[in-house]
Amino acid sequence: MKNRKKIYEGKAKILYQGPEPNTLIQYFKDDATAFNNKKKDQIPGKGVLNNFISELIMTRLKDVNISNHLIKRMNMREQLIKKLDIIPIEVVVRNIATGSLVQRLGIKEGKVLNRPIIEFYLKNDKLNDPIINEEHIIVFEWATPNELEEIISLSSRINDFLTGYFFSLNIRLVDFKLEFGRYWDNEEASIIVADEISPDNCRLWDVKTNKKLDKDRFRQDLGEVGKAYKEVAYRLGVLSENEFKKVIKNDL
Repeated sequence: MKNRKKIYEGKAKILYQGPEPNTLIQYFKDDATAFNNKKKDQIPGKGVLNNFISELIMTRLKDVNISNHLIKRMNMREQLIKKLDIIPIEVVVRNIATGSLVQRLGIKEGKVLNRPIIEFYLKNDKLNDPIINEEHIIVFEWATPNELEEIISLSSRINDFLTGYFFSLNIRLVDFKLEFGRYWDNEEASIIVADEISPDNCRLWDVKTNKKLDKDRFRQDLGEVGKAYKEVAYRLGVLSENEFKKVIKNDL
């Protein structure tokens, strides 16, 4: 990594210049953050788990014709991805009331929504990622009307697929965050899924017990954060206990 050109470093990942034009290398860190980076820690092996989990989910999305930036997983912590013009919007799809929805609106925690809610947030840490609406997006030209329509359609399709996929593993998809970008092919741009899909940006509850298997365990000081991430990885079948132990031993 020393000889690579760093393009960007975020809270949980680093982007390096890729080996080919219009490619990047996405490196998954073990850093855990919450409340806009006010709470920080390291969860050993979290980056490895998120790399494998996100690779699997992005691959499954491709199988149902939902394009995303993944080209391939390179190793335990890195993916080769397509270089995108990131749209500065975070899309949150909610199926069950929790988190900021409960805090803002006084909705009962755990209420199953009679239809999914799609919310938009401006991707801006300095402003604490404020909630925005479709009018803001169009007026301030963060996305065109056609792009926004595509983003909403893709978000709904992803939610439909992942809800069923996780439920088959006895996991309830409570809510999750998506990011999108423009992928340019000559003069043509298409909207595709970016970032990652993992317990870092999904709320995942065990179907039978409602045990939280995601970053809320870190946010809420519930403990066993790494164990919860491993549980998701094992249910998805991406990493066995022995494989993970071997990876961490070599990684550390």
